[in-house]
Amino acid sequence: MTAPRTRHAIVAATATALTLSACGADGSGDGGQEVTLWMYPVIADQAASKEFWDTAEADFEKANPDVDLAIELQTFDKRDAQISAALAAGSGPDLVLITPDQAATYHAIGGLLPVDDAVADIRDAFYPAALDSATIEDELFGVPIFQNVFTTAYNTAIFEDAGLALPRTWDDLRAAAPELAKEGIAVMDYAGSPEQTLNLSFYPFLWQAGGHVFTDDGADVAFDSPEGAEALQLLVDLQQEGALPPDAATDGPAVEGAPIARGEAAMRATTSLTEYGQLQAAVGDDSAALGQPLTGAEQVTYGNAGLLSLTSINDESNRQAAYDVLAFMSTPDFQESLNAAAGNLPTRTDVAVDDSDPAVASMAEALELAYPGEPSPASRQVMAALAPKIQAALRGDMSAEEALAAAAEESRQILANTQP
Repeated sequence: MTAPRTRHAIVAATATALTLSACGADGSGDGGQEVTLWMYPVIADQAASKEFWDTAEADFEKANPDVDLAIELQTFDKRDAQISAALAAGSGPDLVLITPDQAATYHAIGGLLPVDDAVADIRDAFYPAALDSATIEDELFGVPIFQNVFTTAYNTAIFEDAGLALPRTWDDLRAAAPELAKEGIAVMDYAGSPEQTLNLSFYPFLWQAGGHVFTDDGADVAFDSPEGAEALQLLVDLQQEGALPPDAATDGPAVEGAPIARGEAAMRATTSLTEYGQLQAAVGDDSAALGQPLTGAEQVTYGNAGLLSLTSINDESNRQAAYDVLAFMSTPDFQESLNAAAGNLPTRTDVAVDDSDPAVASMAEALELAYPGEPSPASRQVMAALAPKIQAALRGDMSAEEALAAAAEESRQILANTQP
C-alpha cells in the first residue's frame, strides 16, 4: 500500500500521469471538444461527492485543456427512466455510470457504443471478472472503474447474549432463529420493498440454493425451480417463525433506522462497506462485525462493477475526448482515490487494498465469492414482476411455489415481448 495522500493530490497525480497518454506528447487535444458524464451516487456523503467530482473535473481539464468535461451529479431516483429517455431523445450524456444489467438493457436497444479501444493498452490490468461483467457479444460496453461487494454483517452482542455462535450457513440460521425469536429478536433483517434490488434481497439466497434467475441462454427464466422454491421457502419459514422483522415484506434497504440498527434484528445477509459503517454507528464498534457470505448449497454473494459506458449520443468527432475521460478514470491512482472516498474495491489488479482495516479485508475476501448477477435486457422488468410475488409469499398470501409460478408466467410474457 502506498503512503497516504490527500484526495486532491491523488487526482492531481493521475492528471499528470495522463497528460502524455491522454492528450498526446505535446499535451494538445483535438480542440473544442465537450464531454458530458452523468455520475450517480458512488460517494454517499453529498458534500464529499461534489468535492471529489469537482476536483476530478478540474484536474482532467488541466491535463486536457482542449476538452470541456462536465460531470453532472444525478440521483438514483428513476435512473432507468431518466437514462432511457435521454437515449431516446439523443440529448443525454456521452458517458454514464451504469451497472452490468443496465448495460445489457441499453445495449439491446442500441444505446451503447463499444469501448475496447479506450482500454486496449491496459486491458490486462483489470480483473477478468470485472471485464466479463461489461462484455456483450465479445465487445466491451463499459470500463469498470470500481467494484461493489456485499457480505454478511452481524450485531455480535445479540448472539453473545443468547449464547449463540454467529450463523455462517443456512442450517446455522435456522437453528438460531427460534432461540432469538423467543426474545422477540429477528435473526435476520430483510428488505423486501421494491426499492431494494433483488440482487441484494432474494437473488443471493436463490444463488446460494444453487438456482438461477435465467437459463444459460437467457431465453427463459429459471427461478421457478426446486432451488428457487427452497430459497423462498427459507424466507417464508423465517417470517412465520418471527425470525424476520414483521415488516420484512415492505422494509426498505436503508440501514439507518432499520431493525438491525435498532437492535431488533441480529444480522443482515447483504451489506456494503458504507452500510457497515452505519451499523457500527448504530450499535457500536464492539457489537458490529462482518463475516463471509452465507452458505447454502453454495457460498455466494452479489458483487458488481460500476461501469462507465459510452452512449450512442456521443458523436464520432468527440470520440477521442470520451476515450480520454475513460482512460483518466481507469488509472490506478484514480481508482485508489475513488475507492478511498467511496468505500469500494478496485477493478485493477495493480491497485492495492488496505487490508489493515478488518472490514476492508473482509470485503476483499468476499470479492472472491461475488457473483455479478445475470445481466439481461429484461432483468429489471423480471425483477418488477417477481418482487411483488415474493412480498405476497412473505405476507402469507401465496405459497412459495405459487408465488414463483405466477412471477414466472408474467416474466415469460415479458421475455416474449422483448426478444427479437
